[in-house]
Formats: sequence, structure tokens, C-alpha cells
Amino acid sequence: MTPRRKRLLVVLGILGGVAASVTLAVMASRQNIMFYYDPTQIAAGQAPKHKRFRVGGMVVKGSVARKPGDLTVRFVLTDFAHEIPVQYSGVLPDLFREGQGIIAHGSLGPDGAFVADEVLAKHDEKYMPPEVAASLKAKGGGSVPAQPAAAPAPQPPRTPSG
Repeated sequence: MTPRRKRLLVVLGILGGVAASVTLAVMASRQNIMFYYDPTQIAAGQAPKHKRFRVGGMVVKGSVARKPGDLTVRFVLTDFAHEIPVQYSGVLPDLFREGQGIIAHGSLGPDGAFVADEVLAKHDEKYMPPEVAASLKAKGGGSVPAQPAAAPAPQPPRTPSG
């Protein structure tokens, strides 16, 4: 075998190894991606049936129901166009309240309700997760809390003129 042919085989082997590793990395990342859907998309059947995804919206006032002595809570999530029932077993975040924006991670149950395994609530009065704010704004409904304004840039101290 000539040296030129050996180099060609080495280069082809390296390219094959790189292609295989990139393919494996892309396949692994696809399995770990969790997409976001709003209640309208779920009602339209666009959400996956047997995969985890995120859903966001506003918790409907008066919809939170708990059984005494049980960690299971049921509530309804809306984007002001459609509503979806959510079931969650566990301790809710301290900031979880009716009428506020949340994001829940989980999957659709056999009855069409969203079964959450994690619930994330906003962290202050003005913040709403960006996906939820965009979804609610696109549906044009309800009162969406204003997003906080960016902090003004610090001004250099003034020196006395003299």
C-alpha cells in the first residue's frame, strides 16, 4: 500500500468517526429536548401523547382543588382561548396562586388531563415565563402582567467643577 493510500484511509476513518459521533450526539439531544405547548395547541391535538413536554398558562381562579391530607392537587390552566385540566402530586411552590402564570412539566394522561411531575411558578409580581407571556399575548386575552423594565445603566459620579 502506498503512503498516499494510507493517508487517505486515515482521513476517511477520522471523518467516519466524526460523523458517527455527531450523529450519536444529535440523537441523544433529541431525546432530552422538552417542547413547550399552550392549552390551545393541546386542545388541537398538537401535543405528543406519550412524551414529556411543558405546558404554560394562567391558573384559572377558583379551579384549585385539594383533598385534605393528600398532596394531589387539581387545577385548570388557560391561555384565555382554551383550558386544560392539570393534576399534580407533590408540594407546590410557595408562589403558586390562582390567577398567575405557571409552567408545568409532564405528559398527557389517558383522560386528556395533563399530569404534571413539576410545577414552576413565577418568582415575583411582575415576572411571567417568556413562553407563557408570548402565548397569552398571541391569544389576546385577559390581563397579562407587564414584564419588568430593564434596569437603567449606572451613571458615573459627577465631579465638582471648580
